Amino acid sequence: MLKTYRYHFIEKESDITIISESKKAISRAKKELFNQRELLEEYIANHKKFLTSFAPVEARSDHEIIKLMSNASYHCNVGPMAAVAGALADLMLKVMKQKDNSFSNPAKVALVENGGEIGIDSEQSMRIALYAGYNELNSNIGFLIEKNDCPIGIATSSATIGHAISFGEADAVTIFAKNATLADAAATKIANLVKGKDIEKSIKKGLDAVDDLVDVRGAFISRENKIGKTGNLPKMIKIQNQNNKLIKGKIKNILSDNFNLL
Repeated sequence: MLKTYRYHFIEKESDITIISESKKAISRAKKELFNQRELLEEYIANHKKFLTSFAPVEARSDHEIIKLMSNASYHCNVGPMAAVAGALADLMLKVMKQKDNSFSNPAKVALVENGGEIGIDSEQSMRIALYAGYNELNSNIGFLIEKNDCPIGIATSSATIGHAISFGEADAVTIFAKNATLADAAATKIANLVKGKDIEKSIKKGLDAVDDLVDVRGAFISRENKIGKTGNLPKMIKIQNQNNKLIKGKIKNILSDNFNLL
């Protein structure tokens, strides 16, 4: 197993954690965050609607971050900023894996987490915990991301935790997609749909919408005492709070008796 390094820093709204066996890859990712934020801030200064709209906005720009956010927003019918954290994570991940004249050994382990939105491209398995806020699931469920799952984007949207705007009532909507940009936008879209007095019906509505999104691999939705899942999810694991160990297990063995799987 490769020795890995974990680096955390905060830059304005970006709360970043990078994991890799390569210190140089981590350094490149950090530099890319500053570069991409500068490009985005410059674009937003001249295109205010890109920042404030809750619907897709046509964006004419050669900057990759603008293209990524705009494409994801149209794909999921949400505002461009719904994909910002995921897009930054993807672009940081890209430079960690990119081989060029100055970087001949791309990272074998590459993970970027930006405020809960995650991009992973790793030859070594990685364990990701699901945080469901005040839900009983909190700190109990995670996912094992293996080499054949990568590259993968993971994003979670919640109406009960975090500062992001959600028009739904889900405790957690976790999306798995081909990249973090799409996962981020899709998590916002689906979380907005999970609402109403009928909890089971609201979760099923979200799951049905996930199935209609191209390049979204699957989703895990929790609301109060009910959960639902759809698509091709990574292996689920259980977090044992007593000794903080992650244990592989089937979902029926992970959930307590108080939860109903839809």
